Amino acid sequence: MILVKDLVKHFATVKAVDGISFSVEDGMITGLLGPNGSGKTTTLRMLYTLLQADKGSIEVDGIHVAEDRLAVKRSLGVMPDARALYTRLTARENIRYYGELQGLSGSLLQQRIQELADQLEMHDYLDRRCHGFSSGQRAKVAIARSFVSSPQNMLLDEPGNGLDVMSIRGLRRFLLSQKDQGKAVLLSTHIMQEVVALCDRIVIMANGRISALGSPEELMAQARTSNLEDAFVSLIGTDEGIAA
Repeated sequence: MILVKDLVKHFATVKAVDGISFSVEDGMITGLLGPNGSGKTTTLRMLYTLLQADKGSIEVDGIHVAEDRLAVKRSLGVMPDARALYTRLTARENIRYYGELQGLSGSLLQQRIQELADQLEMHDYLDRRCHGFSSGQRAKVAIARSFVSSPQNMLLDEPGNGLDVMSIRGLRRFLLSQKDQGKAVLLSTHIMQEVVALCDRIVIMANGRISALGSPEELMAQARTSNLEDAFVSLIGTDEGIAA
């Protein structure tokens, strides 16, 4: 579980994140939505300790980031928007390398690679070098690499970008399986179909602040619409958000 309280991050005069609070519950998928420049990526970078907050607190499974950053990192799995694979290594070698960095080895590591290859349907290219992989193949390797240690808390930044229909379906099945295992999943995306298919709760950001928070049904009721995309546009207060 992740708890965010009164989080603030400014860059000179720009209030990138301006006093936000929300939680990412175990056994749920929480969507983080907002137009470009709303503060989503800055928020994620603070959550996975790449940036230090100016004010406020982040607590992961009862551990405060400010008190034990390394322990927090151990309980997080992060898939950033950049895939950045080692192209001279095979998919298996990429995953194994990250597993070893996170303290896995031997039969346990091999078991995790096998499980992820099964879940993400990667066996056809598991032992091929990553050079020349399709967007979907790269994304699946990045997912497996990020979550090889089976972390309790999972942060994903635009994981569906560039994926074809079959790859998106595979990603959805994987995330739903993690939810069923009681994991806390935070998904940042601008693809509304992903939100509809996956998210139990949604945090909508605009101009560095939270403009709405709740289940899809609650947000649609608040915006007085039966369409989640229309609710999103209404709740951020501008039609420009539909393309963000």
